[in-house]
Amino acid sequence: MSDDMLLPLVTTLGWLILASSAVASMRLGWGQMVKMALAWVVIFGAVFVIVQWFFYVQDSASSLI
Repeated sequence: MSDDMLLPLVTTLGWLILASSAVASMRLGWGQMVKMALAWVVIFGAVFVIVQWFFYVQDSASSLI
């Protein structure tokens, strides 16, 4: 691991701890927490797929020109 990756790793862990503590303070049941987590995974996964598709289409179009 390089020094350039240390700061993003630390900040990501910090954000995960912050988000986890916020969810824990809501005192939801395990089923509701899992459902919310899966919803966020689907949302971020969909955004990731759309962005990757956009870059793929953009790359394909630029190779035709």
